[in-house]
Amino acid sequence: MNSLQKLKVLGESAKYDLCNYADPNFETYASGKMLGVYNSTAPDGRCIPLFKVLMTNKCSNDCKYCVNRSGRKCERFEYTPQELSNLFLNYFNRRYVEGLFLSSGISGDINTSMEKEVEVARILRDYGYDGYIHLKILPGTSYDLIKSAMHLADRVSINMEAATPDGFEELTSTKNYNIDILRRMKWISKLAKRDPAMAPSGQTTQFIIGATDENDEEILGMTKNLYDKLELKRSYFSAFSPLEDTPLEKHDIPHPKRTSRLYQADFLLNSYGFDLDELVFDENGNIDTQIDPKYSFALNNMDLFPTEINEASYDELIRVPGIGKISAKRIITLRKRGKRFEKLEELQELGVAVKRAEPFIKLNKSYQATLGF
Repeated sequence: MNSLQKLKVLGESAKYDLCNYADPNFETYASGKMLGVYNSTAPDGRCIPLFKVLMTNKCSNDCKYCVNRSGRKCERFEYTPQELSNLFLNYFNRRYVEGLFLSSGISGDINTSMEKEVEVARILRDYGYDGYIHLKILPGTSYDLIKSAMHLADRVSINMEAATPDGFEELTSTKNYNIDILRRMKWISKLAKRDPAMAPSGQTTQFIIGATDENDEEILGMTKNLYDKLELKRSYFSAFSPLEDTPLEKHDIPHPKRTSRLYQADFLLNSYGFDLDELVFDENGNIDTQIDPKYSFALNNMDLFPTEINEASYDELIRVPGIGKISAKRIITLRKRGKRFEKLEELQELGVAVKRAEPFIKLNKSYQATLGF
């Protein structure tokens, strides 16, 4: 079987690893026009075509949700490092892609499988390719191999899949949560602190949402812990989708808005500096899927509002619904130059969503609106 025939399977199997910034729930493989080409979106909104593929879909792990789990009946293929490197360079030299996102199943020994990923990166760097490489670290990989991967890759990641040891045990019996996942993530963090040139874009992780009974508070508590202690760059949330011929094929799917609300709440923690106890959870520890988490925070903390735009600190401004980080910085900058805001239109010109912000702000001590309930 040739490389392109393998790519039809191994490219499709790679779609479950997420890496999209703009809309992590909407990821596209170039509308099916090019095998393996995956259109990701950078934080600045720029579209980045990546070559996204597995080394192999052979796997010895028994993850109950996974299309490639051991024992599942499906076609199994594997690339050699040279074969995959040649295929990527063909795509790159034709300007089909700008980077590589490489993951793998575990075909036999963990370190042997990881060595093949690392070898692909080494071949590409030796060839002279200096573009983006993201390597997925396999659970249980040795310290030395992780170090080698980080010397070659721009970003590395290891999927947690679950936020708690109990949740993890619900999903697999062949991996250890504390040893194979968390210990490896701590190694990555320590190596990056010692040498910032190693995997300079940092590490990320991914959670499967809805495959276990874990609630949103447990999930977001874990992400907050990872941001604070391991300097994790980003968390991705993959909505559980039942697959035929897996133990969870009849398992319920999560609410369609759940992952979107988790992303919004996670952004408040990771980018806006919110504390976990500022987020609003119901009696079951979940976020209301019908309302934006930032708006929910404001409604549940009306004693903090309305905020006087002409006096509020940056941290106070970014807690106002409708005011983002960029517009808050613009407000602060103009105030330092002597500007006093008197009209909503002035805020709108700075990017404030004034209809959303209006009930929560004052201009020159004057209330702008009240909530209709």
